[in-house]
Amino acid sequence: MIRAKVLTPGEAAAPVLVLDEPLSFWGAFDPRTGIILDVHHPQRGACVTGRILLMRESKGSGSAPGAIAEAIRLGTAPAAIILAVPDINLAVGAEVAAILYGRHCAILAVSAAEWVSLSAASALRISAEGEISAETL
Repeated sequence: MIRAKVLTPGEAAAPVLVLDEPLSFWGAFDPRTGIILDVHHPQRGACVTGRILLMRESKGSGSAPGAIAEAIRLGTAPAAIILAVPDINLAVGAEVAAILYGRHCAILAVSAAEWVSLSAASALRISAEGEISAETL
């Protein structure tokens, strides 16, 4: 079990999708479908919907909160996002979605070593307190 830093609270139990490169939620991701669109991204075409997304860090700008909030509203967002580098933009987007739409997407930060350990799991469970454990789905 790993205790993460909770940037935005939420609970999840879902399969893991590990991204090899950072992802921009503005322009490289379709919030209507949950599909990664960036033609240069190694996971192009993968769907993040309902998955626990592991990416070391995000890529992007101040537009990311709007894109992630819209995906959460539409139900196409990841179940949770675990980062090795905390990202305030993703946390703000998830918090806005929680306030406006009553929908939650946990955004968590862990150490680089913990991130590597978690990336080997096929599924994870996240508690409201930020406890992360391997899950069998």
